[in-house]
Amino acid sequence: MSKESKRREALVYHAKPKPGKIKIVPTKRYSTQRDLALAYSPGVAEPCLEIKKDKSNVYKYTTKGNLVAVISNGTAVLGLGNIGPEASKPVMEGKSLLFKIFSDIDGMDIELDTTDVDKFIETVKIIAPTFGGINLEDIKAPEAFEIERRLKEELDIPVMHDDQHGTAIISAAALLNAIELTDRKIEEARIVISGAGAAAISCTRLYKAFGAQAENIVMLDSKGVIRKDREGLTKEKSEFATGRKIDTLEEAMIDADVFIGLSIADILTVEMLRSMAKRPIVFAMANPDPEIAYDLAVATRDDIIMATGRSDHPNQVNNVLGFPFIFRGALDVRATKINEAMKMAAVKALAKLAKEPVPEQVNIAYDETRLTFGKDYIIPKPFDPRLIAEVPPAVAKAAMESGVATAPIDNWDLYKEELLQRLGNDNKIVRLLHNRAKVNPKRIVFAEADHLDVLKAAQIIHDEGIGFPILLGREDVIRELKEEIEFDADVPIIDPKTDEYNDKKYHYAKKYWESRKRKGVTLYDAEKKMRERNYFAAMMVNEGDADAVISGHSRSYPTVLKPMLETIGKAPGVSKVATMNLMMTQRGPMFLADTSINIDPTAKELAKIAQMTSSVTKIFGFEPVIAMLSYANFGSSTHEKASKVRDAIAYLHRYYPDIIVDGELQSDFALNEELLQKKFPFSKLAGKKVNTLIFPNLDAANITNKLMRELSGIDSIGPIMLGMDKAVHILQLGAGVEEIVNMAAVAVLDVQEREKKQRQEK
Repeated sequence: MSKESKRREALVYHAKPKPGKIKIVPTKRYSTQRDLALAYSPGVAEPCLEIKKDKSNVYKYTTKGNLVAVISNGTAVLGLGNIGPEASKPVMEGKSLLFKIFSDIDGMDIELDTTDVDKFIETVKIIAPTFGGINLEDIKAPEAFEIERRLKEELDIPVMHDDQHGTAIISAAALLNAIELTDRKIEEARIVISGAGAAAISCTRLYKAFGAQAENIVMLDSKGVIRKDREGLTKEKSEFATGRKIDTLEEAMIDADVFIGLSIADILTVEMLRSMAKRPIVFAMANPDPEIAYDLAVATRDDIIMATGRSDHPNQVNNVLGFPFIFRGALDVRATKINEAMKMAAVKALAKLAKEPVPEQVNIAYDETRLTFGKDYIIPKPFDPRLIAEVPPAVAKAAMESGVATAPIDNWDLYKEELLQRLGNDNKIVRLLHNRAKVNPKRIVFAEADHLDVLKAAQIIHDEGIGFPILLGREDVIRELKEEIEFDADVPIIDPKTDEYNDKKYHYAKKYWESRKRKGVTLYDAEKKMRERNYFAAMMVNEGDADAVISGHSRSYPTVLKPMLETIGKAPGVSKVATMNLMMTQRGPMFLADTSINIDPTAKELAKIAQMTSSVTKIFGFEPVIAMLSYANFGSSTHEKASKVRDAIAYLHRYYPDIIVDGELQSDFALNEELLQKKFPFSKLAGKKVNTLIFPNLDAANITNKLMRELSGIDSIGPIMLGMDKAVHILQLGAGVEEIVNMAAVAVLDVQEREKKQRQEK
């Protein structure tokens, strides 16, 4: 994608279908006159009077306790500089979005049109009663130090300048673990800090809080080493001035144990890296390009422990590991401030988490066999679901112990459960899916590439590195559409109807005929079919000319399924293929089957569908907890429709005892844990959260799937094919660009899993 295309894509993303990235939605009923009378006049007077009696009741009756202001004047926007308040608004909206998706905090962006420190502080103080916390963002130094210091002193709610403290907290956790791995003591470590801005100052202060000694620290700014004999130093720089008679980074790096980069790209040379002590620790955190390229650094020193700010290398120092969870813990105990004890507690929690066994979901997301504490894993991954259950409690406890909590927590187990529930409406699974696909992309045939939405999806797949698209269809149309959307990448375009591919068509036809000649297919029939894109695409995958096929955007499901079954066929041991949809619901990801193929499966077929769905659910990193649905509960009906489900359960319990599955169950009992526990405590599902639903027939599954999507606006990935011999995935008719991209990522994941299984079998 060209630079101009990327620019346009970013602008369209922010502008359509509605401007911006966040909105306000009601949390209470508002459908009747009675609801409105309670929400506003006259009912609203009652909570107003209660708050007047006791100000702390504002947390009981309003959103204050979960509302954080993201405040900036746009004077130091990352990578953009002083762009002003209006231009910084998209960044602040983005920060608000991150608060929501990672910790379920409602962020409200506020941009202030002032560079006057006193005016800034006074404005924030005036609006502070609205909020439970203040996140300061992108304010230039040294004003940022003064603004944060005074607001922390003068307000009774948590205040944190994330640019200062976010990087400090995350890098400190990584540093503690790196120090441990290299058998050092932080008190003895010789540390070089490249950069002297707000983040560098905060990082160094926090390292000192953990034991780093001032005499072992050398800090540099754009003029060189900050020395005690330099004139005109700011108060902050004076704090870290060295008495050593050195002037350059090159001199500072000799025998250094640690390099912390918060400056500019490529400032650290190979020679400097070689001059460091044994087992050097290098955190090159300039973005997007680090102080020394990761590949160059690890090629130069094989004993290095390295971290960057980038997601495509190990040990990413990412602020999203910190601020959402720090504010979450602070808000939940109504802390009056975020103090050093709370920041240090967050550091320790992050460092400790990196040493614990990693959930399979995280290994899968990053395509790792097993992430373990070591030089390439010194800090948790941003998508680790344990973060919300580990960091906020640590911060909350520190707030309580340091005397700044006004609403202490007494039931920590319940609190952790509540935190985990907050993840239910955050659908990280799509991001995990895309990230995993990018680790090992595959060749994907798009059988309908002469349709605009399919081509747009192929462009995204290519540009994002999710896969390598192969475009099937009318070449003239594809080229015209490519030009229209500025898809200028050189990707294969194949038109099976042209003579150019006669040799390939004949080869495919012969192979197809050999597999179907005893089923009434002649060689002439086979040659004719190879002019059809779905047969041609399927044979490409069969013959190893592609890894996966995506089709179905413009044709009915049965029309596309037929050639796939005839050419590729079912996997060994599979009697019937099926499909599964992944639904991103408020309670978390839900897996539904069979949504597209089997009209009225038998009991044994239902059991097989459940077994295949269970296997695929694990591929996505979830332990399947399966409810087999019916209109009846556990033998309450003797009708054959209910008996069929009951027989399927008996089969599963006998032949697949390790699968957590039960039924027959009505959907409300399956999804309501409390109801199920109360009414059917004997069930294998009692006390567990169901995440997989197997429907008794296609009517129920397909209708439910589409009702959920249309009425509730739930995002869906699927139908995901189960039981095929190769990676074949058929879209719903008219699927949109995003749906096609997601299905292509699923196809890549499918191929990756098949290859992994083959390696294991060898």
